[in-house]
Amino acid sequence: MSNRPVALITGANGEIGRSLLERLHQEGRYDLVTLDLTPLPERYRPLCAETYAGNILDRYLLDQLAAHHQIEVVFHLAALLSTRGERDPELAHQINVEGTLHLLRMAQQLSLRLGRSVKFIFPSSIAVYGMPSLDEKRRLGRVREDQGLEPITMYGINKLYAEHLGRYFMRHYRALAAGAEGAIRLDFRGIRFPGLISAETVPTGGTSDYGPEMLHAAAQSKPYACFVGPEARIPFMAMPDAVRSLLGLLDAPREQLTLPSYNVGAFSLSAAEIAQRVKAAFPGAEITFEPDPARARIVDSWPEDLDDARARDDWGWNAVYGVDRAFDEYLVPSIRARYQR
Repeated sequence: MSNRPVALITGANGEIGRSLLERLHQEGRYDLVTLDLTPLPERYRPLCAETYAGNILDRYLLDQLAAHHQIEVVFHLAALLSTRGERDPELAHQINVEGTLHLLRMAQQLSLRLGRSVKFIFPSSIAVYGMPSLDEKRRLGRVREDQGLEPITMYGINKLYAEHLGRYFMRHYRALAAGAEGAIRLDFRGIRFPGLISAETVPTGGTSDYGPEMLHAAAQSKPYACFVGPEARIPFMAMPDAVRSLLGLLDAPREQLTLPSYNVGAFSLSAAEIAQRVKAAFPGAEITFEPDPARARIVDSWPEDLDDARARDDWGWNAVYGVDRAFDEYLVPSIRARYQR
C-alpha cells in the first residue's frame, strides 16, 4: 500500500463504477478500494489496492473496511435502480436507504478519527423529481433543484431521502451531543444525474435505458421495441461527462458549494429523436414503439431537462459531450466497434 489517500468505491461493478475506476486509476491520486456484491472482473483488479465482494448492509464488513484503510473519499454508487426497485420496494429501501445510512455512519466515524472531513460523493438521480402531469412537465421545462420534488418511485424516494440524510450528517449530525457545535462532520456532496448512456457497458434494464438499448440492438442488427412512446422526453448524459462531473464536484472547494445536491445536465432528447439518430447511424435498424404503461408513466414523471446553473456557477460544471458529439464521436463508433470484434 502506498502513502496515497484511499478512495472507496461502492457499486464498483456498475456502469458508473467501472468508468470511474479507470479514470481514477489513470489520475493516480488515490489508492482504490472497491466494494460490490459481485467480485470485480479480473481486468479491473490490477487498478485497485483491494477489492471486496460484500453487501453494504453488512455493518461488520464496513467497520473492517474502515479499520484497514484510511479512507478519505467515498464514492457511494451502490444502489437498487428504479425498475427493480418497483418490483421489490422493500429491498430497494433496505439497500438505498439503510445501506447509505451505514456508509454515512462509517464516513462520519472516519472523519472523527482522521481529524478532517471525509468527502462523501453521492450520485443521485432525476428520479427524485415527480411531475404530476405532462402539461406541468412541459410548463416547467428545465427544472431547478428545488422544484417538483414529489417522486413516484421507491428509487426516487430513496434517493431524495438519502440526500437529506447526507445533509443531516454534514450539518446537523447529533446536534444535541456534548461538543456538537464544533464537531468534525463528513463532507457530503450529491449530484443528480440525468439518464446515463455508456458505450462501454450493456444496459441493465433501467427505466432510462431505452436510449442505449436502441443503440446496442441496432449495432447487433436486432429489432427493438421501445417501452416508452416516441414523444417521451428526458435529459441524458454520456458516461465520460458523468465521471467528469463526479470528479469536478469532488475537487470543488467546500466554501464554494451552496447546495448539498446539484443538478448536472448535457442534452435532452425525445425517444423519437434518439430513434432518428440511431437509424441514421445504423440504416437497417428496426425500432418500434410499444409503450409499457407503468414504465412510461415513470419516465413521464421525470423532467424534460435539468437546470444546472448552480453547478455551473458554484464549481464550473460544463458538459463536454453535447448531443452531436455524444452520438457521433462517443456512442456510435464505440458501440459499433464493440459488436464488430
